[in-house]
Amino acid sequence: MDVFEALYTTRAMRRVKPDPIPLDVQRSIMDAAVRAPSGGNAQNWRFLLVDSPDLLKALGPLYRDGLQQLWDGYYKATDLDEQALKVRASAQHLADQFEKYPLMLFAFVQHDPTGGSIFPAVWSAQLAARAHGVGTALTSILGIFHAKETLRVLGVPTDQGWRLACTVTFGYPTGRWGVAPRRPVHEVTYRNQWGDAPGFTVEEPLWG
Repeated sequence: MDVFEALYTTRAMRRVKPDPIPLDVQRSIMDAAVRAPSGGNAQNWRFLLVDSPDLLKALGPLYRDGLQQLWDGYYKATDLDEQALKVRASAQHLADQFEKYPLMLFAFVQHDPTGGSIFPAVWSAQLAARAHGVGTALTSILGIFHAKETLRVLGVPTDQGWRLACTVTFGYPTGRWGVAPRRPVHEVTYRNQWGDAPGFTVEEPLWG
């Protein structure tokens, strides 16, 4: 797959089939993940793959409670436009179908609150999944709202500084790949001083 096709079309794919992800595909995805840059080459990351129905059953209620706290908090006082309502419905779908995802990746980082190493590795996993036709969606709900309970369910040591950075769902998508709509890059990019134009405009995506 062309690298730009992967970059432009790896968007959140929350609606997926229950079909299992073959081990060879998982192997390829995770090998790509650990090739990502790591600050000081410390590699202070751990990746926990979960496909146990019992574990997903234990985590599902925690996830739904966390998402509901988000809806009842920040988003309760926020006017949502049509696009935001679609995103909310998609996020709720992930929560409602949590136990049905065929594979999840829990990404942990040790003694590094910046995310500077773990998120490039996670993104590499998502790009590799895209190359295999597997859809992904990243979420931080469990790490924000139920971190201690999640670590307990997954058997993660609590005295070694491990922190849940994010969770990624994996599955073969029911929908089509495509370029996600975004604000034009020249509206969110500056040069030299905050607010100064970058010197270029992009009215439409440059790929596809």
